Order: sequence, then structure tokens, then C-alpha cells
Amino acid sequence: MDIASNIKRLREERGLMQKQVAAELGIGYSNYNKMENGFREPSVAELQKLSRFFSITVDQLINPDEITPSEVVVEDKTLTERVKLIEQLDDEDRNAVYRVIDSMLTKSKFKEFFEKNVAIL
Repeated sequence: MDIASNIKRLREERGLMQKQVAAELGIGYSNYNKMENGFREPSVAELQKLSRFFSITVDQLINPDEITPSEVVVEDKTLTERVKLIEQLDDEDRNAVYRVIDSMLTKSKFKEFFEKNVAIL
């Protein structure tokens, strides 16, 4: 269920008219109608007002089916799965991960080099 459908369901369950909810939000009927029909996304402030008005949390308002993404734990993934997860990141985050890996590998190589070559001296 999307946000628009959830807002409509909550309003109808309480026997309210769109104009009543729009007035509570401080917006025009037309804007509220667009929101409830999925033609306009509610702002954060409107989500907060709606959640207070319906006496629910913002999370319950935007996630009525209580389907939240599960936490990804990379440690229990195979190498291939880890790479696939990294590839799903946006460009900036993916490049940040690669920079961290490059830095750690470089540090490891330098440490190995110094242990072999400096310890001999």
C-alpha cells in the first residue's frame, strides 16, 4: 500500500471528508485531493501533521504494511554477493567504498614491505 492509499484509508476509517483533513493540514482541498490520489507527494511537514492528526507515527503513515528493509550484514555474504551489493550503491558511495579498500590494501602492502625490508636492516 502506498502513502496516498494509506492516507485515504485512514480518512475513510474515521468518516472524515477530504475538506476536513485539508483544513487540518492547512492546505487547499485541491492539493489534498492530489495528495490522496497520488498526484502530489506530501511534504515532511504535512506527513508530520497527518501523523499527529491520525494519532500514528510518520513511519506507520508511510509504511502501513510494516515492511521495512532488512539490515544487510555483509559479513555473512560470499565474496560475489559482497561485490554485487557494492555495485548496487550509487556512484558516489561505490567510489567511496573502493577508495577505502584501495587505502587499506595500500597500507597492508606498505606494512608487508617494511616488515620484510626494514627488519633486515
